[in-house]
Amino acid sequence: MDRASDVTELDELAQLLRHLRRRQARQRGRAELTYREIAARTGWSIGIIAGYFGGRTLPPTDRFDVLVALLDATPAERGALATARDRVQENRRRLEVAPPSGVPDWPVPRQLPADSVRFVGRSAQVAELDALLRSDGAAPGGVVVVLSGTAGIGKTALAVHWAHRVAAHFPDGQLHVNLQGYAPDGAPLDPARVVRGFLDAFGVAAERVPVGVPAQVGLYRSLLAGRRVLVVLDNARDAEQVRPLLPGSPTCLTVVTSRDELSSLVVEGAHRLALDLLPAEEARHLLVRRLGAGRVAAEPETVAEVVRRCAGLPLALAIVAARASARPRFPLATLAGELRQARDSLDPFAAGDGTADARVAFSCSYRWLSPAAATLFRRLGAHPGPELTAPAAASLVGVAPAEVRPALAELTRAHLLDEPAPGRFASHDLLRAFAAEQAYRMDPADDRRAAARRCLDHYLHTAYAAAMLLYPYRDPITLVPASPGVTPERLADRGRARAWFEAEQVVLLAAVRQAADTGFAEHSWQLTWALGDFLDWRGQWHDLLAVHRIALRAASRLSDPTGQAHIRRGLARAYIRLGRLRPARTHLDRAIELSRLVGDNATEAASHLNLSLLLEHQGRLDEALRHSQRAYGLFRAAAHLAGQARSLNAVGWYHCLLGDHAQALACCRRALALQTRIGSRNDLASTMDTLGYAQDKLGRHREAVASYRQAVALYRETGDRYHEADTLVHLGEAHQALGERGPASDAWRRAIEILAELRHPAADGLRRRAEAAGQAVRD
Repeated sequence: MDRASDVTELDELAQLLRHLRRRQARQRGRAELTYREIAARTGWSIGIIAGYFGGRTLPPTDRFDVLVALLDATPAERGALATARDRVQENRRRLEVAPPSGVPDWPVPRQLPADSVRFVGRSAQVAELDALLRSDGAAPGGVVVVLSGTAGIGKTALAVHWAHRVAAHFPDGQLHVNLQGYAPDGAPLDPARVVRGFLDAFGVAAERVPVGVPAQVGLYRSLLAGRRVLVVLDNARDAEQVRPLLPGSPTCLTVVTSRDELSSLVVEGAHRLALDLLPAEEARHLLVRRLGAGRVAAEPETVAEVVRRCAGLPLALAIVAARASARPRFPLATLAGELRQARDSLDPFAAGDGTADARVAFSCSYRWLSPAAATLFRRLGAHPGPELTAPAAASLVGVAPAEVRPALAELTRAHLLDEPAPGRFASHDLLRAFAAEQAYRMDPADDRRAAARRCLDHYLHTAYAAAMLLYPYRDPITLVPASPGVTPERLADRGRARAWFEAEQVVLLAAVRQAADTGFAEHSWQLTWALGDFLDWRGQWHDLLAVHRIALRAASRLSDPTGQAHIRRGLARAYIRLGRLRPARTHLDRAIELSRLVGDNATEAASHLNLSLLLEHQGRLDEALRHSQRAYGLFRAAAHLAGQARSLNAVGWYHCLLGDHAQALACCRRALALQTRIGSRNDLASTMDTLGYAQDKLGRHREAVASYRQAVALYRETGDRYHEADTLVHLGEAHQALGERGPASDAWRRAIEILAELRHPAADGLRRRAEAAGQAVRD
């Protein structure tokens, strides 16, 4: 505590308090006392404690004594610190400029920039700021608000707009400064220079300005003491740049904007308001304000595309709107076409002015990153988006997940990434395009391709593991080996596998296309193979069709008939689900040919099962039965137990549809014996459904109800939504046959909910059927 004798300013005294806190933590071998813990021990508010440690508020003598004792100061140190505290108070009293009793004889600063007449949106954020203003009368008690967000998100526009909105609450002045924390050129503004500018704004004569910076900060805070002043600190680099500029008076309010989260200020009691991308409707309103309602209304679909390609980023929308305004006779479709052609470039978002250029705005954030964070950011250009986890980020860079977490945290603080859910990190399309540009500019082509390969390896190997957890009895495929440094996700069970697919399906769909477009054909078709059951069970058949089309084009470039057979069979399954039977037949016939070419009995058998389903849709039940029997023979030749059980169930189903219910029961029992032996849950559900159907047709309705209920429970367990709904329809029919109208209605209602969720056309027909049954009961 030798430094205590030199302390004359509040900032210096706060530094000593922070030093004591750190020293105590080291001596005790534990984390520093939090403000919440200090509040619990003293009964003081967290905000007041933050003011003491942040150098904004001088503790009263009694509280100061309690605080230094709590921080384990020695008796000698307590005396020196008390003397230092009194010295600070005396110095502040000497510098105090008393507020006038009448009309002020000094300038009242009105430094706010002009408000934008085109400001739109942010109604929720404005309401939140208004609530802070009302929290303690007309002007809240020492409130500090941090508006954080990525470059171009509209932080300055919101801060200035709201400052004008509430300026009347601060009659003693409004201060504003651009701290240039992320200026395209030059260093952030020195706080000492800002303080001197604020003193000038209040008309402090040069001879009254102290020489030292701490004394100048003290005078600045003395000037604001008791006055109602609004301070807007725009574009801050970090908390250290901001802290000397915060008033100490409870009558002032400070708004800080920054691309950094300024977490230490929030810990000290500041309110953080993070700005996100504009919702579609607010983005559209921005274009209306700048281009006119008529022009926007004339091309609604084009406007929606422009909003989407601008990623809801206000800066990008403003630049595009300016270009459209310069060409008033051009249709907006022309502009949308330019954005479409430049999908992976930021060229359309350059206005020729560094202050209105998305690339420049992003660069100003990027250049402050540490080397590790900058490397990770560039690697994000190889990620298909929109979200990734720490293991995926680690695979991109080729390190362990623990090593990448500090870089993820840094990118999140700088708002070059967001964390929309715990452990999931996201960036919008324009930031990914900028990341790809930086990678192209700085990294060798081999490094970029290796990162893309590791990314695809990560998703392929995790998706394969998840697929095998969901359905362990699928025929395995030989995966592309994972590159060194790849860290697949660890999925412990079926539930986690399903949750992973649900969280990552948008990324996986994009990865299939990216793999096909960038020369990783094997990754493309193998990812599609892994996705197949998940998409089918959820009824996402249009997605199932789309990825298989992409994968087929990729697989066709390889001399791999097995891969092509798998994809053609999956493509046929999608076509069958969507009722497009002719192309389904073409792909199944070709899949059978390819399987025979390589002698793959199991894959050929699976294609015959798909073909039997197609023939069922065509009403050709005898042929469907023959193909299911053919599948059974091929599975037996391959010693494939799960396939034998699956095909026996199909044989039983077609016997049932052909009226031979006794034979159907026999086939189902044989299938059940195999499925129980190997534990194939989804296949067991399918066979229980077939068994229930045969029992129902034989008039054994109560047994059918029991079978159907078991099938529904199994389908729900495995996540097969479509077949759960299909079995619920059958369950309703069995209840109806028993005269149990209520249970029948409940089963159909649950089926309708699932089918509606899947957007399946059968939902409407089932709804009419259920309504008719209900009407019959009422009649």
